[in-house]
Amino acid sequence: MAIRVQHEPFDPGAETNALHAANVGVGAAVSFVGYVRDFNEGREVGGMFLEHFPGMTEKALGKIAEEAGRRWPLLNIQIIHRIGRLEPGEPIVFVGTSSAHRQAAFDACAFVMDYLKTRAPFWKKEDTCDGPRWVEGRASDQAAAERWRSD
Repeated sequence: MAIRVQHEPFDPGAETNALHAANVGVGAAVSFVGYVRDFNEGREVGGMFLEHFPGMTEKALGKIAEEAGRRWPLLNIQIIHRIGRLEPGEPIVFVGTSSAHRQAAFDACAFVMDYLKTRAPFWKKEDTCDGPRWVEGRASDQAAAERWRSD
């Protein structure tokens, strides 16, 4: 398991390859890469700035990864999230999972991303033509996370 919160760009292809490196038991590696868009809610976005609480953010991401590991038989999991100034087109988040079988890797990757969007302490401020604005959580993200609730 690897959790990284960083300013530096990352190479999604290299990160995906690392999910199965040196482990011939991996039958499936699934990755998700989120990118900064040049629009949001009908407004043009010229870039964004991401803030977080050091230590708290990594701990929250670690708990999400641990929960995924309890739910699915994963061989590896990696979460990378960038902070600081980001431009449209740049990768902002990487979630990768590997397992002996594809369904566990698919489900775990979706779970981690859904929980990351709703439980990780990140704050985004977009640069729009109307000036800077903070991005609020979406009901659709909350609904996606709710599907993983275990009662």
